[in-house]
Amino acid sequence: MPIPAHLSPAIPESDLPRIVIVGGGFGGLNLAKSLKHVKAQVVLLDKNNFHTFQPLLYQVATAGLEPDSIAGPLRKSFEGNPNYYFRMVKVTGVDPKKNEVITSIGNLTYDYLVLANGSVTNYFNKKDFRPKVLPLKRIVHALDVRSHILQNFEQAVMTKDEKELEKMMNIVVVGGGPTGVEVSGALAELKRYILPKDYPDLDFSKMKIHLIEGSERLLNGMSDFAGKEALSYIQKMGIDVQLNTFVEDYDGDTVTLNSGTIETATVVWSAGVRGNVVDGLDESSVTRSRILVDEFNKVKGTDNVFAVGDVAMMQTDKFPNGHPMVAPVAMQQGRHLAKNLKNLINGQSPQEFKYFDKGSMATIGKNKAVVDMPNGMKFKGFFAWIIWMFVHIMYLIGFRNKLITLNNWIWSYLTYDKGTRLIIRTFNRKFIRRPSVR
Repeated sequence: MPIPAHLSPAIPESDLPRIVIVGGGFGGLNLAKSLKHVKAQVVLLDKNNFHTFQPLLYQVATAGLEPDSIAGPLRKSFEGNPNYYFRMVKVTGVDPKKNEVITSIGNLTYDYLVLANGSVTNYFNKKDFRPKVLPLKRIVHALDVRSHILQNFEQAVMTKDEKELEKMMNIVVVGGGPTGVEVSGALAELKRYILPKDYPDLDFSKMKIHLIEGSERLLNGMSDFAGKEALSYIQKMGIDVQLNTFVEDYDGDTVTLNSGTIETATVVWSAGVRGNVVDGLDESSVTRSRILVDEFNKVKGTDNVFAVGDVAMMQTDKFPNGHPMVAPVAMQQGRHLAKNLKNLINGQSPQEFKYFDKGSMATIGKNKAVVDMPNGMKFKGFFAWIIWMFVHIMYLIGFRNKLITLNNWIWSYLTYDKGTRLIIRTFNRKFIRRPSVR
């Protein structure tokens, strides 16, 4: 598609070195904010004009939070900084030889380039059913999941076909990591406390929630304690957990597993992510869908290109397969790289990045969570749930978002109600068959 003549990145020339950041996620945003006092022109590129707090996407998908309570405008983060520029564009590639970023509205030169464009859903080469499952990586995905599930129940009250009814009331969640566990727990609470009130003419004993995990345990990135406790919580909530189980196919009606089949019109895919690698880098700089970087986050084989966060593969003795693809790594790498860029601009030597693990956590529902602390301490239940809430509130962008989210959680805790059960826009998939009605 040709670029309209009237559009271009339109970044003014400057005597200051230009740092171009691709991606406004945790890594890119923390990097940009930490460059505030560095003598440089900072340009942030992202296809959205907002930052998304991805750990709470599942709550938007399950009607617990409004989408704008977990998102913040990127431009607001840089108000009052004359050397900061934001452009809402899609980056399609890079040209390290020319020091250019290739975007949907033209090319932009840089002195330093930082790739912080995160990760995308990993479908493990299952191209056939990719258009039929529901990913949960962006706000639009969360809204799609919410609309799709609610539409199914709106249709379920009108169907007289028992087989169609079963498909619409069954939900399959693929992936037993934090997202899969949290989505499953939230759906179980919807089933128990909310949906029966909204749809009293449906028998919710027929609603089945299935959690499919390919390994032998849940929460593989956490301790055995966390995995076992999460499994216990999940099963007590009435969720069918199938471990050592793989999805082989999905045609929009039937999930085919290596152990059998499940009839469902809803498959939420949270089975993993892979790095969002842009075109233009040398093949030797990319491995397993991530960009190889050294201990300073510099892309191997380049002089002035860096990568942070999920897309970066920094192999060390402690992390031979790279750091975990989680928000704390991206945030710490972003802040650390800002210091190193300042050193480079001032002619000083950069410092090695060392990840400080602050622990990991996952929530399964009200008063149910698991927490692994870096000192070896582990928590579960109500106390772990309070820790989880506090940490997530603190990391949200903006006081307004913190206040709205906290208010929603208090209301939900006291009333067992979720106030955003809205079908704002109808979500349609060609494979979804419309049921017959009375």
